[in-house]
Parts: sequence; structure tokens; C-alpha cells
Amino acid sequence: MNDTTTETFANVWDALADTPQEAANLKVRSELMSQIAAFVRERGWTQVEAARRCGVTQPRLNDLLRGRLSRFSLDALVNIAAALGCRVHVGLEAA
Repeated sequence: MNDTTTETFANVWDALADTPQEAANLKVRSELMSQIAAFVRERGWTQVEAARRCGVTQPRLNDLLRGRLSRFSLDALVNIAAALGCRVHVGLEAA
């Protein structure tokens, strides 16, 4: 007979990360990446045009649009958002 335990998490980032700090970073990066991708898609830009506006290469933009989170730091995502003329807001709330 197998003795298995089920571990539950508040969100997917808590399940994937080794520490609460890493989970928080993953969550913020994911949210920002999603918002940038939506911003680009809403404008109907080609990947080449969007990449030019973001100041990155087309393959890098493709990584962003495909949600390849591990390839982007929070710093890089903030820089891309700023290149698009967007303001990034940071907030804190008690856990």
C-alpha cells in the first residue's frame, strides 16, 4: 500500500518555486509579461514591428509572446514596458 501525501499550494508559483521570494518574483514577472504581450497584441503589430518598438530582437519578442518566463528578468521586462511607453506600478500587500 502506498502512503502518499498531497501538498497544496496557494498558487502555481508557490508550487514551482523553492522559496517564497522566488515565487513572488515568478508571479510578478508572469503578470508583467502577460500585460506586455496583451499590449502588443491589442495594437496588432507584427513581431518585427513590436520588437523594434520594444528595443529587442524578433526572436526575443517571440519568447516573450510565448510566455517563456525563465528567459526574462524583472529588470528586462520593466525595460521593455518602458520602451513601449508604459509605466510600471509596484505595490505591496501583507501576505
